Amino acid sequence: MSTQEQSDLNHRPKPDKELMAIADYLYDYEIPDDDELYKTARYCLMDSLASAFLACRFPACKKHLGPLVSGTIVPNGARVPGTNYILDPVKAAFDIGTMIRWLDFNDTWLAEEWGHPSDNLGAILALGDFISRKRIVEGDGPMQIKELLNMMIKAHEIQGVMALENSFNKVGLDHVVLVKVASTAVSSYMLKLDKEGIVDALSHAWVDGQSLRTYRHAPNTTSRKSWAAGDATSRAVRLALMVANGEPGMPSVLTTKSWGFYDVLFKSNSFRFQRDYQHYVMKNILFKISYPAEFHAQTAIEVAIKLHPQVYHRLEDIDHIDVYTQESAIRIISKQGPLHNPADRDHCLQYMIAVGLIFGELKADSYEDDFAEDQRIDELRRKMIVREDKQFSEDYLNPEKRAIANAIQVFFKDDSSTEKLRIDYPVGHLFRRDEAWPLLERKFTDALSLIYDQLKTHEIKTLCMDHKKLESMAVNEFMDLFVLE
Repeated sequence: MSTQEQSDLNHRPKPDKELMAIADYLYDYEIPDDDELYKTARYCLMDSLASAFLACRFPACKKHLGPLVSGTIVPNGARVPGTNYILDPVKAAFDIGTMIRWLDFNDTWLAEEWGHPSDNLGAILALGDFISRKRIVEGDGPMQIKELLNMMIKAHEIQGVMALENSFNKVGLDHVVLVKVASTAVSSYMLKLDKEGIVDALSHAWVDGQSLRTYRHAPNTTSRKSWAAGDATSRAVRLALMVANGEPGMPSVLTTKSWGFYDVLFKSNSFRFQRDYQHYVMKNILFKISYPAEFHAQTAIEVAIKLHPQVYHRLEDIDHIDVYTQESAIRIISKQGPLHNPADRDHCLQYMIAVGLIFGELKADSYEDDFAEDQRIDELRRKMIVREDKQFSEDYLNPEKRAIANAIQVFFKDDSSTEKLRIDYPVGHLFRRDEAWPLLERKFTDALSLIYDQLKTHEIKTLCMDHKKLESMAVNEFMDLFVLE
């Protein structure tokens, strides 16, 4: 074989169709004027901000916030809600994304891959604020919240549709790869890159090595899982800005033999797609309203709290506890043995169930070290037998159901037992939306009141409940509402 025959051909290929599909979607798909869709997006914005404000109470979160170099002044910088920080959009995306994700309390998407599409708000809010202030200085008009809601819908769709048929966790990669991809896509569009530029930016998102999931699992669970999404949105903004400044891309980053993403990190498999990009994900998004906990456990916690009156006064009489769940929950959050920190505990199905059975509630503080010293929690954990219910796993992946079922039955030493109580859909599910909206509004109001006085809380809440007024508001003016004096 000649040297020429051994060499790689260096013809520049056409962009991978998976990258082009996202660029085409951003430019060519017009979101329908659907009141319920935009209401869901608006409530998603409120819910994400609520999750961020609740996280502000925790020093472990707050230590990650602020400029990398103290005293840095950024012209046209982005505001970080609930603080007085004015940062460059890359660091602001990190801070906002970290706050939203810290307590595991923002919205969720479950499929072959899971994740939290509102994580993308780290990039959308930070870059939207920066762009708006820069436009005003240059004599142009700022972005409006309606544009921001459109970006939310499209970021949700990109992340969620890719997750439907493609499992990154099964090859050891963390789901924040999809946050980075979706945030890179919408950031590029917000910066007015053309389709070619969006493809270039996306190629950089895919060529990154990608995060391993080990920080979410025993024995390495740490708080990195709480700032991983902020890191992904921050990287996305950085990549989009680099391409906007002329950095070229790699058009066949996914499909190139030997060196592309598919061969190196996806076991030589190509992505599969169940549906085209439209607005399916925002319409079906799962709101995490009741409990700050990994979503596969939401119905389990609800069941445990319903069983609490039958159990809490008989804890010493419990012989064993049968827990029936989906395969995904077993793979992600079923843990035995010691739990080392709050991040470990909020990803332990048995811990969350035990707290619900004992106390009849589960709060963010329930994961802290002093709370976890209660020996009854670990005693109940040791009595739990976790099993997969095959029907639960099937309904979980059924696009017509998207159930997240759990069932629990408690058995006592005298051979008596509770009923086997089962819940298929959590409060934040599409099938329980009417029940969810008032609870979400209360979550938003309660979170605001932790940061702002009564007058300011009322002002923000009133604005966010007025859809037309909110849509027409400038993004920079909206972000100014949340600055601490």
